[in-house]
Amino acid sequence: MSIKILSEAEIKEQKKNAYETPAVLFANPKNLYQRRAKRLRDLAQDHPLADYLLFAADVVESQLATLEKNPLPQQEIENTSGIEPLNAKIFKRDGIWREYLAEILHNIKPKANEQMAATIESLEKASSTELEGMASQLLAEEFNLVSSDKAVFLWSALSLYWLQLSQQIPHASRLENTENIHYCPVCGSAPVASMIHIGTSQGLRYLHCSLCESEWNLVRAQCTNCNGHDKLEMWSLNEELALIRAETCGSCETYLKMMFQEKNPNVEAVADDLASIFLDVEMEEKGFSRSGLNPFLFPSQEM
Repeated sequence: MSIKILSEAEIKEQKKNAYETPAVLFANPKNLYQRRAKRLRDLAQDHPLADYLLFAADVVESQLATLEKNPLPQQEIENTSGIEPLNAKIFKRDGIWREYLAEILHNIKPKANEQMAATIESLEKASSTELEGMASQLLAEEFNLVSSDKAVFLWSALSLYWLQLSQQIPHASRLENTENIHYCPVCGSAPVASMIHIGTSQGLRYLHCSLCESEWNLVRAQCTNCNGHDKLEMWSLNEELALIRAETCGSCETYLKMMFQEKNPNVEAVADDLASIFLDVEMEEKGFSRSGLNPFLFPSQEM
């Protein structure tokens, strides 16, 4: 592992350095959802995919409403050594995430079109066993086994659960090495994109987790997928603004978007990644595959 989440005992033993770069930044749930929903609605104005951006904003606002209505009780979280404390593939999740799903579906249903209503009805009729099965497939990154329309709703509930879990673990971390930096050190999930910060972390790059919403530090000029640094290129659709760029790696032939807060402090990982989908099209045409995951852009199910 590259970054270790410290236990309470390790925190007490660690010598603090006031100038040390935080390895992991943890989200403020309410603020995150409020900022994301607003950004999605702002980006929807005059956007070719305005309807979908507004749908995404509705889902995010439903996540916030569900969070405020039914906060997660304290969970038992084992202190595992050498592995992400909330590893999505092996963490024994509480069934409360299904309550979150039911609430999100209930909130979205009145606004749903015919196709979306059919998806919601299918999920509402699914048994707990079926829902848990699909959740396990998504968390194991077997995205081809779950239809993308269902995946958006399932992931929104799972992410809400994991975001709250991340608030219950010690918020201290330590950089161990620079290996395995592509996955979140908190839950082991893929990033959405990377953000170049302003403020106290001016110029530093942090990758934003697609599941628990944590961010982890990674030096720039290094591939976020394979650690390579000699075949990196930067691309954008509008070089004059360059708020969002795609960093491609010729070694592993993947890309991940990079966003610059200095260009616009309101830029938001999930919202701006979704709204810049035409940059994804451009990268795929150039032969690069996406190494990250947006919770509103799941791969289509194979037929």
